[in-house]
Amino acid sequence: MMFNELVESYGTLGLFVSSFVSSTLAPGGSEAVLVYLIHENKKHWFYYVLVASCGNTLGALTTYYMAYFASTKFATKINNKKNFAKAQTLIERYGSAALLLSWLPLIGDVLCLAAGWVKLNFIKSLSFIMLGKFLRYLFVAWVVS
Repeated sequence: MMFNELVESYGTLGLFVSSFVSSTLAPGGSEAVLVYLIHENKKHWFYYVLVASCGNTLGALTTYYMAYFASTKFATKINNKKNFAKAQTLIERYGSAALLLSWLPLIGDVLCLAAGWVKLNFIKSLSFIMLGKFLRYLFVAWVVS
């Protein structure tokens, strides 16, 4: 394997990990990694968008499932949180479609948490999360190009 291929592979793995972590309750900066990789190799911009979207979607699903399984054990502890109450209201009002906003900083993570908490349909939730995440990274790539 040539050095530049190794760097590209490591960069793509870094993008995936960064986008995964950014979509859980931990902070991250996957957009900066995406911008860097696109700047270094413009011809693979769509591949990078897909990698970032997959990582970010899997991170959101991790948050969804943490809440899904924790909802019965810790119900009284989380329901008192102000941000969670707002997100739960959005989820209950708009259902899975609210997850189109899962790309938003802070509130997006809480939306995924609330969706898992109220046990929204997994396939619908996955579809809206994936679409929202993909459109966000596609927009970032468009701005950079």
